[in-house]
Amino acid sequence: MASKRCLSVTKYFLFIFNLFFFMLGGVLLAFGLWILFDKSSFVSTLGITTFSMKIWSYFFSGVGTFTMMMGFLGCLGALKQLKWMLGFYFFLLILLFAAQITLGVLVYTQLGMIKTKVGEYMEQNIEHYGGPDMQPDVTESLDVIQQQLRCCGWKSSAEWKENSVIKKNSSSSSGSLYPCSCTNSTIDDSAEEMNNVTRIPPEGHSPTSSLFCKAEPYEVWSKGCMDVLVTWLKDNLIHIILVCLVIAVIELFGMILSMFLCRNLDQNYDKLSRYR
Repeated sequence: MASKRCLSVTKYFLFIFNLFFFMLGGVLLAFGLWILFDKSSFVSTLGITTFSMKIWSYFFSGVGTFTMMMGFLGCLGALKQLKWMLGFYFFLLILLFAAQITLGVLVYTQLGMIKTKVGEYMEQNIEHYGGPDMQPDVTESLDVIQQQLRCCGWKSSAEWKENSVIKKNSSSSSGSLYPCSCTNSTIDDSAEEMNNVTRIPPEGHSPTSSLFCKAEPYEVWSKGCMDVLVTWLKDNLIHIILVCLVIAVIELFGMILSMFLCRNLDQNYDKLSRYR
């Protein structure tokens, strides 16, 4: 049995440790709700899609709620010396740690299948882009991906020749049709004159539609989005691994402290202190 002084230090250290994460979770939750209820401001400021902001708001809200819950369990369990709460806190950390390891192993072992599935999904979206069956959120997200990553198509810009709308409008005499998000310049009036890029509304769309532009092949991004993503992952692999390691160390630290405190708390250990 550890000394009372050692248990007291562990108790308050675990309390402060989890109090920090409880406050961090509150900040993340507040930020997620702010994004959710004020999407228009973020969209206009950051230049990203409403759908993307909705996903980020759910992500921050979910992570914030979970972090607050874990912080609350750790704080209260340590401060009040509740074995069942410390055990539940330890159990949740074990589950989270195991889930992260499982996810990492699955991604590593099934990388080929994931690339195939993502490629099929992107090709399907490219084929139906601008059509009546395409969801506006998916269209908007695909445009933002190509604009932000400066890429065109999944593997190459040639994939856009399979697009149903472009096939119907492929009889134009000069230039080829591409999504305006594929063009390698910001499309405004001066850019249109300078680069000979012309907006073409697809059949059935209003004249103000800016989904498609008439451009020469050299006026669109030469790289496919898959190559850009792979390059980004390779360039940032060390940072991703470091972040994962830091998260794992924090989880292990929390598990060690909670289990040490839980195992060394006697049934009659300083019962009155939990009511002070």
